[in-house]
Amino acid sequence: MNIFKDRIIRAAKLDVSLYEEVEADKGAMGQAMGIVVLSSLAAGIGIISSAGIGVILMGTVSALIGWYAWSYIVYFVGTRILPEPQTKADYGELLRTIGFSSSPGLIRVFGIIPGLTGIVLLTASVWMLIAMVIAVRQALDYSGTGRAVGVCVIGWIIQWIILGLLFYILNISI
Repeated sequence: MNIFKDRIIRAAKLDVSLYEEVEADKGAMGQAMGIVVLSSLAAGIGIISSAGIGVILMGTVSALIGWYAWSYIVYFVGTRILPEPQTKADYGELLRTIGFSSSPGLIRVFGIIPGLTGIVLLTASVWMLIAMVIAVRQALDYSGTGRAVGVCVIGWIIQWIILGLLFYILNISI
């Protein structure tokens, strides 16, 4: 348990060596999934007063599905559309590193404090985005951060197009 806690703290501190470590550690998949679940639970608790208890279960399921889908999109974009000559990655590496990039999301639990919800959620979102760029950069062995940002932006656009089409097909309005 101490290793897991240490990894969460290092991931939240944006420790580049942590992302390299979990990229190489195939045994860290359960920990990565655990962080995604804990982060989504923290978010659910943080907004429970305005969203109700049902948001916790739905948010956790959505977070797990989103983690798998997002990791695949990033894997595809990063290895097929924007690879560098040294890029060598598999889907598991992206799952692990992106899972750990959810660590800063644990602070979302503090959203339960009246008056702090918005700032806590904004801070966590920006912090998680920065962690995700680092995770992508390390997993895809990029030499710089710009390409990792590009992969995340392209992946985000693709994800929204897919969600838009899905909502259209299912006749769901947002």
